[in-house]
Amino acid sequence: MFDLLGKRALVTGASSGLGRHFAKTLATAGADLVITARRTDLLEGLAAEIDAMGRRCTAVTLDMTDPTGIAALAPAIEDIDIVVNNAGITREAPFLDQSVKDWQTVIDTNATGMFLLTQLAGRAMRARGRGGAIINIASILGLRQAGGVASYAVSKAAAIQLTKIAALELARFGIRVNALAPGYIATDINGAFWDGEAGKAMLKRIPQRRLGRLEDLDGPLLLLASDASTYMTGAVIPVDGGHLTSGL
Repeated sequence: MFDLLGKRALVTGASSGLGRHFAKTLATAGADLVITARRTDLLEGLAAEIDAMGRRCTAVTLDMTDPTGIAALAPAIEDIDIVVNNAGITREAPFLDQSVKDWQTVIDTNATGMFLLTQLAGRAMRARGRGGAIINIASILGLRQAGGVASYAVSKAAAIQLTKIAALELARFGIRVNALAPGYIATDINGAFWDGEAGKAMLKRIPQRRLGRLEDLDGPLLLLASDASTYMTGAVIPVDGGHLTSGL
């Protein structure tokens, strides 16, 4: 059902974390890859791993705050079938202390960069005439609130609305635009927080009483990337252990 043989996918922010996992998941399902991130050494290491899996992989160093760099991707994605808009950053600070510089950096990366790449990919898919799938990585923080992450939450709310508007306008070209909204996922860089008292208190608010694992995102990702979701567009799928349903 989730066979991606013959498909070509782009994953941004692929040098680590969710993006790295997404790229390998798509390659395992049969897709060839274009991967982007700012860290060239990590990106090239991942490309070598994917090549060793028997899939073709092209690594492109890219800063999502650079419109010129995004535009320069056009030749690499002219035959793209799947886009995973994963690149994202956060700058944590109390609302009254959030600097304009940090706010703008987060918005430029998470929202404006996503807009520009969705637009670029949409044009390529329209020109080719075979449709395609665009998957935007949002967050449950685009649907609910938390302190200290104003710029991140606003950027993810923007990602959700961007998903719905692009879905509306691109459906006529056979292009599906959907979003994943992960909850709290265990990664190498957040383990210390979850081992502390604040992290343990947060876990008690998740109905399943556990963090998400990277592999918990595989099924939803492959659903949206494959022909199994040909009648889905504009959807936002939370993958959060029921966190959004927790009581106030």
